Amino acid sequence: MRDEHHRTKGPVGVPRRPAGVPAGDTPTAPPPGIRYAGIGDEAAPGLTGQLAALRELGWTALELRTVDGRALADLDEHAFGRLAERIAEAGTEVVCVDSRIADYNRPVTGPFARDTGELRVLARRCAVLGTRYVRVMSYPNDGLGEAEWARRVRHRMTALTLQAEDTGLVLLHENCAGWAGTRAERMLDLLHHVDSPALRLLFDTGNGVPYGYGSAALLEAVAEFVAHVHVKDAVRTRAGEVAYVLPGHGHAEVRECLTTLLRRGRRGTWSIEPHTRLRPHDGTDTREGDGVAAFVAHGRELERLVAREVLPAVAALPHGGGRG
Repeated sequence: MRDEHHRTKGPVGVPRRPAGVPAGDTPTAPPPGIRYAGIGDEAAPGLTGQLAALRELGWTALELRTVDGRALADLDEHAFGRLAERIAEAGTEVVCVDSRIADYNRPVTGPFARDTGELRVLARRCAVLGTRYVRVMSYPNDGLGEAEWARRVRHRMTALTLQAEDTGLVLLHENCAGWAGTRAERMLDLLHHVDSPALRLLFDTGNGVPYGYGSAALLEAVAEFVAHVHVKDAVRTRAGEVAYVLPGHGHAEVRECLTTLLRRGRRGTWSIEPHTRLRPHDGTDTREGDGVAAFVAHGRELERLVAREVLPAVAALPHGGGRG
């Protein structure tokens, strides 16, 4: 695999700090039961840069999506084997793999074999990496009526979940593209229909802004099923476009969402997905030069937000924010 050593000046893992980000920050510990992680390719295409970004933050948990522009399931066996070795040598844990299963590029009318085949490959590779979690979505429509769209989604997601059960995986449905992507009642319907612990929810704090719903209200309705979290923030510009910003600086109710998760007793991994340099859904990629620095800035701002706003908000709740 090609790394990006040749692109950076100075030691790897000591990135330039974006303007407006204070210098001299030091890592702060996450709340009890919470682990900080990041989707590595948001920092850099190659694994060297992805690991460097985590090392700069002092974090040891990685979420894998692509390496050198290739999805994990598409790597050849040699490339995957070397990837797994390097991650282990770095003392880094893989906490989730972000698949393309049922995502925005795979409508419900498309060939189902693409998804079952990808899941077969990921089952083997997740076992090597030591993770059970695979991110999925729930199929965009492609001209079908609402009832038929729902029927096909339920059928496919049931089959995929049974496949996951057989291989020890847990599918994490993200509040993003697809039939159950933006409405709590559909997420709950899907979970009830499939009725398996091998299907749970991945909650992304930032998706409410582009999809037009309130993140905090949706989370409150589904929080008991959330097993993994993506942290990002966004605003709507005057031109009506979506711009991604540091956590706590936008309109995605990140502080409220993280407070709700702690109040509801939800523990696990909070994984940053900045989207400030890379947005796979629209082809944006401006990581060259300062992708690692931007990623690190996002992680530091999450640490500050939690320490300065989320934990005090939880402490101010009755009984210190226990299960609600």
